[in-house]
Formats: sequence, C-alpha cells, structure tokens
Amino acid sequence: MPPSNPAASLVSFENQQIRRKWHNNEWWFSVIDVVGVLSESPNARRYWSDLKRKIEEIEGFSELYEKIVQLKMPAEDGKLRVTDCASAETMLRIIQSVPSPKAEPFKLWLARVGYERIQEIENPELATQRTRALYKAKGYPDSWIEKRMRGIAVREKLTNEWDQRGIQSSREYAILTAEISQATFGMKPKHYKNFKGIDRQHNLRDHMNDLELIFAMLGEASTTKIAQTRDTRGFGENRIAAIDGGKVAGKARKDLERQTGRKVISKENFLPATKRLQREAG
Repeated sequence: MPPSNPAASLVSFENQQIRRKWHNNEWWFSVIDVVGVLSESPNARRYWSDLKRKIEEIEGFSELYEKIVQLKMPAEDGKLRVTDCASAETMLRIIQSVPSPKAEPFKLWLARVGYERIQEIENPELATQRTRALYKAKGYPDSWIEKRMRGIAVREKLTNEWDQRGIQSSREYAILTAEISQATFGMKPKHYKNFKGIDRQHNLRDHMNDLELIFAMLGEASTTKIAQTRDTRGFGENRIAAIDGGKVAGKARKDLERQTGRKVISKENFLPATKRLQREAG
C-alpha cells in the first residue's frame, strides 16, 4: 500500500528532497537522490551508473550489487517507478566514494533520520508532530495545518479500508483516488495540478486551500463509509463506491457554490513567490 503520509516517504537534506521507503524493517533511500545531492551532477543517474562500476571494480566492494534493492518510488511524473535503493548502512559505504564537502554532514543526517523512524515506531505521535513542524517551517498557517493533518488521517483510514477490501496495486489506488477527485471537483488530480500550475512531483493537497481540503476529506470519508456499508470487494465494487463517495462531496460543493456565488476550486497554491513568478513569466 502506498504511504498515506507524504512526510513518510520524503525527507529533506539542505532543502533537497530524498525519497525513502520503509522496507524490511528499516529505511531504504533512493541512491540517485543521494548521489545527486552530494555530487551536484546535472545527470545523477549517469553519475550513479559510473560510480557503481568504480565501487565494485576499482574499490573492490563486490557485494554492492547484492546490497542494492530496486523498490518502487514516486518519479517526477507522479507514477511509481523502480529505482536503486540502499539501506543506511550501504548508503554510508556509497557516500565514501563520492568526493563532496557535504559527505560528513550527510552522514550525520542519515543517522538522524534513521533514528527518528525508530522513535516513531515506539511513539507514533512523534511522526504527526514532525509533519506539523515541517508544514510550519514552510510557512503554512496553523488553521491550514490542522485541516491538512486531519486530511492525512482520513486518507489513511480510506487506504487501509481499500487494502482490506482487495485493492493492491498502486495503479488501482491511483484510479480510485482519481474517481473521487473527478466526482468531487470535476477534475482528476493531474488536471487539477495543471489548473493550479504546479508540477507533477508536488503533492496536490499541499497546495489546496481550506475549503478544497474540506471537500477532499468529505469525498474520501464518504467513500470509506459507503465501502463499509456495502461491504465492497475488489476493484470494481470499490470503484463504484469511490464515484458515489465523491458525488456526495461534489453535491455539497455545488450547493455551497450556489449559495455563495463563488467557486470552491481555486488556482491559489502555496508555491514560493519566486517559483510562481517564474511560472507566470514562462
């Protein structure tokens, strides 16, 4: 099941995002992301390909290929794609072969984020606290953060429900999510992102306003309730429930728009002002 908490699969080192995934009871990190940050290479994929050969053939670390695992992680186009991943232990070995002044600070960072996950397992509230702090540091207001955190909980409940009802592949999760969005807002997520002018790799909900978050929650909460009431099984039945759940939120949205004379869906987002200006200029 895809992670429902966006902060769980992305961490930041010097304002650059590193993808990670909880696998076999430990964090695994995207090697290309790490190598890209440390080497500052314009082609991190090519750099990693060359470095991999160097580590094995020249430096004699013959176990490298055995220690690298390919896991599915979100790519720039928003889809889950297979990429080379390494545990913290293997990543420390790889870092030794990258000539970079950032190597030592990165080692400390790697130790810290690994320890944080252990803390979160022992005390799940820490994960929520850290997510709140991350949004706060990015400049989001407290009222928005409360709705976003509630939305994460609603989403997690829905994905857990889907998991129990036979939804397995990332493609099925994406289709069901798109159906709820279409019925709620009249747009699927990729079109919604285009409407707001944000890149595919950005999380759409991190750029929703208060009302958009509320109706997104209503669509997903309604879908969860409908799935439970109908005891849906498999993709087909859950797709119908997703559409019907989205329709509940869509009707409420249209009712509010009629009463206020204003659209709920907005082009406003939380991209930094410099990025917005660059987009408008382009």
